Amino acid sequence: MKPNQFLLVKQFAFVIIAVVLYSNTMTAQGCIAIRNPISSCTGTNLSTTGSGWQISASYRYFKSFRHYRGKEEEEERVELGTDVRNYTNLLDLGVNRQFNDRWSLAVTLPLQSIRRTSLYEHDRKSRHETASNGIGDVRISVYSTLFKPNSIGNIQLGLGIKLPTGDYGYKDYFYKDDTTYLLAPVDQSIQPGDGGTGVSLEINASLKVYKNLRFYTNGYYLLNPRNVNGTSTARGSAPSASAIKYRTDVMSVADQYSARAGFNYTVHRFVFGAGLRIEGVPSEDLAGESDGFRRPGYTLGLEPSVSYTWKDYDFFATVPYALARNRVQNTSDKLRSKDSGTYTIGDAAFADYSINFGVAYRFGNSSSTMMNHSHDLEMK
Repeated sequence: MKPNQFLLVKQFAFVIIAVVLYSNTMTAQGCIAIRNPISSCTGTNLSTTGSGWQISASYRYFKSFRHYRGKEEEEERVELGTDVRNYTNLLDLGVNRQFNDRWSLAVTLPLQSIRRTSLYEHDRKSRHETASNGIGDVRISVYSTLFKPNSIGNIQLGLGIKLPTGDYGYKDYFYKDDTTYLLAPVDQSIQPGDGGTGVSLEINASLKVYKNLRFYTNGYYLLNPRNVNGTSTARGSAPSASAIKYRTDVMSVADQYSARAGFNYTVHRFVFGAGLRIEGVPSEDLAGESDGFRRPGYTLGLEPSVSYTWKDYDFFATVPYALARNRVQNTSDKLRSKDSGTYTIGDAAFADYSINFGVAYRFGNSSSTMMNHSHDLEMK
């Protein structure tokens, strides 16, 4: 190995170790309201050379219905039919402008259509539905790689802004009886937006291990400094005194995070991958206060993936499967526990797996030899 190559590997290894250690310290997420722009590495490619454009579309579906308090599943919810079910359809449209070998700009427009069925939000006797449709929160990000394109690997840093373009007070009708429906904001987990202007921080990396085997890792954190967005959680009724006291009468604007790491193996035009992914919502934000209602927690999942390159097209698919779920305490839970002297924690519904697939098309003067896609493992 040449001296300059050895130095590159040493620098790369140091950053990778730091990313992995940082990812392992993050805990968080619940019906967890992760906004659509959480997917890291959106529109980025660590081995692109030249300049040009890339457009992409990725679709994601999942059904959340398994209720957890902490790490314990409330299996009786499904058995009794009292579980809350979210049927989520998400479409991300992306445009990436590659300026040169090192710098790029990406814009992501999320669209969603989500159905939610439950008993407790309606008459508490029979299952009824609310839904939301529309544009989510747009994200604009600038990316820069630390090294020139090479066969060993690279590290990419990203800085972005998340705009509050999604409706965070979306309303639908809640059933009360055969003659009474209340028009009110839908649950936080299916709101198209969160009402906050956020800052996203990303790191994406890839390292050649042996011949066609590569190690990859991605890290993403969204800072949402806004405290609450003012959207009521009372579903058309007046907020209770308890909700006001414990700050759950309006929706919180929460931070989000994700981290993933694994290995890719290239066979002709196919790239097969497998790794672990953790993502969630923290109990408390890094900046600003953390009042309002949120379902913090996290999910850890196994993420198999496959991609295929044909001319200037890249096709990709993943089916992340949850291995562990944890709904942690929010601000309200902590206040209630302090007042009562008894540990209190709310519940959240999680999905078993998600189905993700999409396509990207490159045009202009850029060329690519290795794609590094990232998708979400969702919990709602």
